[in-house]
Amino acid sequence: MNGVGRTRGKICGVRDVETALVCARAGADAVGRVFAQGSPRLVTPERAAEIARALPPFVTAVGLFVDTPEDEVVRVSGACRLGMVQLHGGESPEVCARVGEATGLPVMRAVRFDERTIRETIDRYSGSCSALLVDGSSGGLGERFDWTALAPYAETSAVPIVVAGGLSPENVGECVRMTGAYGVDVSSGVESARGVKDHALIELFVCNALDAR
Repeated sequence: MNGVGRTRGKICGVRDVETALVCARAGADAVGRVFAQGSPRLVTPERAAEIARALPPFVTAVGLFVDTPEDEVVRVSGACRLGMVQLHGGESPEVCARVGEATGLPVMRAVRFDERTIRETIDRYSGSCSALLVDGSSGGLGERFDWTALAPYAETSAVPIVVAGGLSPENVGECVRMTGAYGVDVSSGVESARGVKDHALIELFVCNALDAR
């Protein structure tokens, strides 16, 4: 399932309209805004809404939340014109399902890769999420994991698998070819400093991801 069609690309942690438009022109499918307190990539709902209004059609505005109360996720999703909700905390399948129903949006749940439990995790969330983001850390730290170990699960998963963690323009093509993942997600790998996106790196990342298949 995950290997069907081209690989989708998401740039996360975007904080301004100019960078969002660079992502869109490069061919990114999704642009993520972070609503997690304490993150160097945090944006206000007002700025997030401005970014969403600037995005062209067919580029998804994603909002990243970490253990945020469900009613707050619903409120921000509407105010910021989100097209997808990304949950990065300890949210259960039941919470994911409720958020999806309340917002009317697809939900992508982020999980940390562990070869011992990844099959169980995929099965557990398959019925409540539209996609699973598999990361090498709890998120935003740029930690790579063993892509070859994920490949068998990505190929047979009932829910699309998106890979994150330690990705960069230099290795994203290798990741796509090794995992056959539905999509790739990057944040720190296209930054010149923590929280500061590099437009040239964004363009190269998306180009290399799209060229890999």
